[in-house]
Amino acid sequence: MPDQPPDQPSVPPPLPPLPGEVLVPRTLEEQVVDVIRTVFDPEIPVNIYEMGLIYGVDVNPDGDVNVTMTLTSPNCPAAQSLPAEVETKINALPGVREANVDITFEPPWTQDMMSEAARLELGMF
Repeated sequence: MPDQPPDQPSVPPPLPPLPGEVLVPRTLEEQVVDVIRTVFDPEIPVNIYEMGLIYGVDVNPDGDVNVTMTLTSPNCPAAQSLPAEVETKINALPGVREANVDITFEPPWTQDMMSEAARLELGMF
């Protein structure tokens, strides 16, 4: 992977296809969700998408991306870093003109919003 300028995060290249696999181009929205899945709360070993912190992803045809997300609590220690990391990683994707992350606490996050995979990872059955 070529060196990235210091202000650009490294986005891994896509994996090569398996033998006989037909590649279907990924939509920009799918790519955005994929990159969001690389963002982790520093205190929880589950990505923020599976944690249920992402309430919405809207990609318009011009490449503007709007993400609505929440935090586990208004006093979350990562309140500044998580939204900034999401925005930075999305802005690094080819085809994105501008990313914007909005934080909301309505509805408040609850453990019920976690995916089954997140629950299993955290030992919550």
